[in-house]
Amino acid sequence: MFVQTEKTHLAPPYHRKKTGLNHLAFHASSLAQLEEVRQQLASHGFRELYADRFPHAGGPNYTALFFEDPDRIKVELVATM
Repeated sequence: MFVQTEKTHLAPPYHRKKTGLNHLAFHASSLAQLEEVRQQLASHGFRELYADRFPHAGGPNYTALFFEDPDRIKVELVATM
């Protein structure tokens, strides 16, 4: 998907809302796996995105965990139910 970069995100350093790679998605086997990974990420200092809406931040019929990696790339783990 291509999106127009907002002017506030055009200058360095890297930000997940800037032009270029900004989002990676992976498949998880279940909600239980998402919960396990969520705990592990928190213990390693990763920043969860949309934590107040976990596990349905992507919508009521979409089960996923979103977080930001150390390079500020959004990472999404999706569990198909």
